[in-house]
Order: sequence, then C-alpha cells, then structure tokens
Amino acid sequence: MLTMTNSTGTAPAHPPIAAKKPSRVTHHGITLEDSYAWLRDSNYPEVSDKAILAHLEQENSWFENRMAPHQPRIDNLFKEMRGRIKEADKSVPQKDGDYLYWVEYEEGAEYKKWWRRPVGAADDGSADQLILDEVALAEGCEYFRLGAIAVSSNAKLLAYAVDDNGSERFTARIKNLETGAMLPDEIPGTLSSLIWVAGDTGIVYSLANEQWRTDNARLHWLGKPLSDDIELYHEDDEGFRVSSSLSANEEWLIIGTGDHETSEVRLLPAADPLAEPILVKPRNAGVEYDVELRDDTLFIHTNDTHENFRLATAPLSEPENWTTLIEGSDEFYLTGFDVFKQFYVTEGRQNGLDKIQIRTYDDPKAVKEIEFPEESYAASLGDNPEWDMSVLRVSYESMISPATTFNYHVEDGRLEVLKVQEIPSGYDRDLYATERLEITARDGTAIPVSVMYRKDRVGTGPLHLYGYGAYGISIPPGFSTTRLSLVDRGFAYAIAHIRGGDDLGRAWYKAGKLESRTNAFTDFVDVAKGLIERGYTQAGKISISGGSAGGELMGAVVNSDPQLFGACVAHVPFVDVLATMLDASLPLTPGEWPEWGNPIEDRAAFELIRSYSPYDNVKAQDYPPLMVTAGLNDPRVTYWEPAKWVAKLRELKTDSNELIYKTNMGAGHGGKSGRFESLHETAEEFAFILWQLGVTD
Repeated sequence: MLTMTNSTGTAPAHPPIAAKKPSRVTHHGITLEDSYAWLRDSNYPEVSDKAILAHLEQENSWFENRMAPHQPRIDNLFKEMRGRIKEADKSVPQKDGDYLYWVEYEEGAEYKKWWRRPVGAADDGSADQLILDEVALAEGCEYFRLGAIAVSSNAKLLAYAVDDNGSERFTARIKNLETGAMLPDEIPGTLSSLIWVAGDTGIVYSLANEQWRTDNARLHWLGKPLSDDIELYHEDDEGFRVSSSLSANEEWLIIGTGDHETSEVRLLPAADPLAEPILVKPRNAGVEYDVELRDDTLFIHTNDTHENFRLATAPLSEPENWTTLIEGSDEFYLTGFDVFKQFYVTEGRQNGLDKIQIRTYDDPKAVKEIEFPEESYAASLGDNPEWDMSVLRVSYESMISPATTFNYHVEDGRLEVLKVQEIPSGYDRDLYATERLEITARDGTAIPVSVMYRKDRVGTGPLHLYGYGAYGISIPPGFSTTRLSLVDRGFAYAIAHIRGGDDLGRAWYKAGKLESRTNAFTDFVDVAKGLIERGYTQAGKISISGGSAGGELMGAVVNSDPQLFGACVAHVPFVDVLATMLDASLPLTPGEWPEWGNPIEDRAAFELIRSYSPYDNVKAQDYPPLMVTAGLNDPRVTYWEPAKWVAKLRELKTDSNELIYKTNMGAGHGGKSGRFESLHETAEEFAFILWQLGVTD
C-alpha cells in the first residue's frame, strides 16, 4: 500500500494543525467561541471549499502515514476476517405468492444478487430468475447501497432505490420482470420504502426535502410524469418524519408520522389510495402507537397507558375506541407484534432477553413461547411475507453461536434448523465462553454487560468495551466473525447495555436521555471500572469503540476518565452536540430535540448539553490514543463535527499519544459499502487497537 503524501510529494512529518479563526454566537446571554467553525462549508451539502478539502486530505495523509508501518498486520487481519466469510453464499429461499425468493453472493463479490424461481420448480437452476443484480448496479461506483426493494403483488414488476454516494438520497427505478426492461419511470431524491398500490399501477414513496427530512407521502402513477405525482399527506411539524407501509393482509396503506416520542397513523385503502384517509387517533405528545389490521379490527401497539407498551384493539369503524388486549407490564417490554391470518405474534424483552410469543385470536392468554437453548442470545422473527402462514421464519444467534435460521412450526411448536452461518476458516464454539454480568453503577443501578472470551484466556488481559446508549436502540448480544480477531488474541469482548438504549425497557431508555443523558456516560465508565474490579482487565488495557451517538459516548468518556482507556475508536462521532442542536437548519436537528432537548428555547437544556457535549469539553489533559473516522457525504453526523473535534484535541491535549483521523471522501454515515471493502476499515481499527495496547501476534 502506498503512503499518501502532501503537496510537496513527501510523507508528512507531523499532524496537520488546523487554522484558528474567531467565530462567536450568543444564546441565553452566553457567548460561545468556536475557532474551528470554519471547517463547515457554507455551501453544504456541497463541500467545495479548497481550504477545508485540503485540511481533510492532510488529515487523511497523516492517517495513512501513521498506519503504513502496520499495513502487514492490517492485511493479515483482513485476510483473517475475509476467511471467516463464506464467499459463495445464499439465504434460505422464502415463499411469497407464486415464487421462492432469496439473495446470493458469488465468490469474491462485494454485493448481492436477488433471485427467484416459481414454487414447485426444480431446484437445479433451470428455473431461477435473476431479478436484481447489485454487482452490476455498483460497477464503477465508489459507494453503493440498495435501499428499498419491492415486488408488485402480481409479481411482474420490481421497484428499487439506489444511493451511489452515501448521501442517503436514493433514486427509485422500476423493472419489468417479464421482459427485463427498465420502465422510464425514475424518482430521484427518495428516502423511504416503496409501496405498490392500486393494483400495481402506482407506487407510494417519500421524498427527502432540502433538510433531508421526509415530510411527505406521495403517489406516482406508472407511466405518468413526476409532475403529476400526488401528495397524499404532508407533515407540517418539522420534527416529524413520514413513513409508509402496507398492512400484513395487503389491503391497507398505512401512513405514519412521528418523532422520537409521539406518533400518528392514517389508513388508506391500498386499492384506492386517493380515498379519504382514516385517522386512527390524533397525536398526543408523548404517546407512540403503530397499527395493523385483520378484517375490520385494528391492532394497536401503544405506550399510552404503560411505558413498556400494551396491545389494544379497535373496530375500524371506531378507530379511536381502544380496548386492551395485552396489558402493559413492568417485567415484559412489548417491542412489537405481527398479525397473520390464523394467529398473531408478539415480540419483546424480559430481563433484557428477547422473547417471541405466538397467540390465538380466540384466547390471547393462550401463549406459545419459542424456547431457545442459551441463557444469553438475540432472537427475532425473520422474513415472513405471507398473510396465511403456518410456519414462521426465525433468526437466532448469541455471542458464541453463529447466526441460525429456523423454521418454527406453529402447530407443534417445533424449531427446525434451516441454516447455520458457516465460517470457512473454521470455528469451534467450545473454545469460547459467554457471560451476562450485572455491574453496579454509581447511583446503585445494575447495568447488564455481555462478555465473551476464549476459555484459555489467562489473567487480566486486554478487553474491548463497546457501547451505544441512545434513541432507545438496544445492542443485542449477537455473533460477530470480525470480533474473533480480538478475542483470539487474548481479548475479552464486552457490550455495555447502558441506559439510553431500551435493553431493559422504556424506562431504561428514558433514564439515558434529555435531563438524564449523562447516565449513559457514567454507566459506561462504571462498567469499565467494574470489569477491572472483577479481574477481567486492568486500567489502560481497555480499548473502546462506538459510532454516531456511540461516538458521542466515546467523546464524553475520554473527557471524563481518559486514564481508564488504552485506545479509543470513534466512528462518525456525534461530538458537537450543542452547536448541532442549536442549528434548526441542519437535517436532523428538529427531530432530535425530543432526544437531547431544545437548547434554543430551553436554557436548562442549553446548559446541560453544554456541560457534556464532547467538543465543548475538550480540555488540556492527557487523552488516550484516538482513531476517528468520518464520511464527507454523511447527512446524519456532518463531517465537520469530527473534524472540529480532532482539531481541538490536537490543540489542547497534553500527551504525545496517537490521534489519527480519516474522512471517507466518497461515503456517508456507514463508511465504505461492500462486504469486503468494509472489512478493510475494521481491519484498520483492530490494527490500531492492537498497536496501542501492545498486543503482538
């Protein structure tokens, strides 16, 4: 691998030092100074300022220069990781109507191919039909991501949407599956699912507006110009986002709108999307609900009477008249449900572990719970596209058990193994152990921690600690092939299920947001200290990582407790929280206020965010070695947040530890696309961690 050079053609001798340019803003009588605000291009989302681009390229050059001596290890790690992936692989076919559908990777391919064959046809390839070729679509693209994909109900047409630069603005196209020809219909700027309606003559979609917000649901008639498209619904609250789906029986178009804590649903006949919409219940601040239908009965999943949600029903003729079917519970967190013709399924978590329960319409108390073999695991319903099903597809894994696809036979409660993730280079589950711990935080709260390690691990070796803790997103104790490259080198790997996620229910989420936000940070630090106390590792031997809001977590804990950590990797870190939440013009900001608070209007929110925002709290102290990544086209965490953070760290930190920063100049929030390209970045991350913790091969 060639080392990048600076404009003189030589490898850089020192890290780039960003210029300081005075910039001041005043809120609530407090003046904020930001010497690195100039790193935000005023023409964003176009980034063309030569000084900004030059600075980012210099940072990339420094990154490559510092990592170049470790390229042999990066190559070795990449080879290991790739060796654990079955290159020629396919999913288990699933029936949907008259066809079986599956996806397939070919040897060496970065992207999938989507296939189908008629039900009952020979499984010898003779009847297989390639309906979408991601490999061909991605050819010549530095970045490629398939968004929505939907086959029409008559199985003759395919709608799909593609993003080829990481901006998360997708272009929707339509393919005739009988002839292979592309229809002239093309819809740029989508950010949504694609829903077939009106006998497959129309598609419902949402456009991203200038602020990257989906405030609409629109109807496109096939063969008509886009100027004729009809807006079915427009959302006036700039904090809300609109989404569309089809009911399980495919009879109703469901248009939902909401933010992080309030929602509202409208129903339209799928056969007549221009009919008068049915509003299920007007929005009520703090109340979330989602809806499904069976015959003339609505099923409503809502937190209106209990924060862990209940399941209610209502007649379609009286959609606001909700009657409880399953009560909310302190012990069971009802995360969702699925409706089928003969039964319905509820999913949730109890003590942080996934539960899947099958219930009958006649007697909701008659519950069949799917039993799984381990004490710590992640399980969920898989792809179950048909209305009348007697066998359910279920997904399962644990930290030491590779991903497994089951068929669950509803009648007799039997789990049938269809596929277990194959690891070509070999994997012996018996070499590893996993535990679920509880570590007491400073306020007395027990924080769950999932840990895995090799059984032959000796002493207080290195440990990698991962966390997220935001938006009510749980981090399941699932399987990872890349993780083995650390564990096989003596690491324990731990996931801290901190507050801010909903691992233990809605109260767990609420206890890490808004005025309680700092609980997420202190939980993570206390988990690290608890793992040291229990003999899993030592201070300075802990590497940590997190991305996006998890990157905010990284920034907060290296500010508060830098001595604990031997290395930190922050991916697309949300570190400039105060400035972002003060800027209502940014894509996500208004919709984020229910999560973080509105510092524009609320002085208490302003002062709280200012007290923990990682960028605002960088100070003159020693910091652990840091690796930071960003995406130039990232609409979620804009590139200048990590750029400013790194610049300020370089200015103020008092140590000589490594600080390297890379911007993917052709990617967005998720980094590089492609199943192998993304492995290169993981290999770089792990090489950095091993280097900084002094772990040899």
